Amino acid sequence: MIGRRNLLIGGASLGVLAASRARAEQPILTDDGLYKQPWFLESFLDLADDLEGARKEGKRFAIMWELRGCPYCKETHLVNFAQQRITDYVKANFEVLQLNIIGSRKVTDFDGEEMSEKAIAAKYGVRFTPTFQFFGEGALKDMLPAKREVSRASGYMLPDDFLAMFRYVKEKAYEGKSFRDYLKSRQS
Repeated sequence: MIGRRNLLIGGASLGVLAASRARAEQPILTDDGLYKQPWFLESFLDLADDLEGARKEGKRFAIMWELRGCPYCKETHLVNFAQQRITDYVKANFEVLQLNIIGSRKVTDFDGEEMSEKAIAAKYGVRFTPTFQFFGEGALKDMLPAKREVSRASGYMLPDDFLAMFRYVKEKAYEGKSFRDYLKSRQS
């Protein structure tokens, strides 16, 4: 028989479970001062391998460029990624690698060139944080860096537009229209 006490204990257990789930999805403040989602890609920093790994999982590959102390990077983590609908969509469809725009970790680019995060950011013309780079699905090795991206989002985006950007890439809408036109078409 379910009594009031059992109902309260069961309800408390669900509350603890929900609270622990919410805590598990909270971003982590790392030693280098960046917020990081616990589900971000753990990588050996070989972009070609990361792209191939995403492809094998049926996902797209994206890089999130950040900078310590960037208020809009923090906002992206604490507002946008705090929304379950956004996190669920991104996790289901993308592998996201976090890089530091002024970082010194060695990264191997698609063409095999090894350089610092800072040098790769310069190579791709990444100047603002946060910036999301979305890459094509094929062999990118022989392409010019600017041709490897299918889309880019520079700066903070409000949650609905942020999610729309990920949908735009997942749906390959970039093949037929600009992101601005994609947003307009979704509103009509």
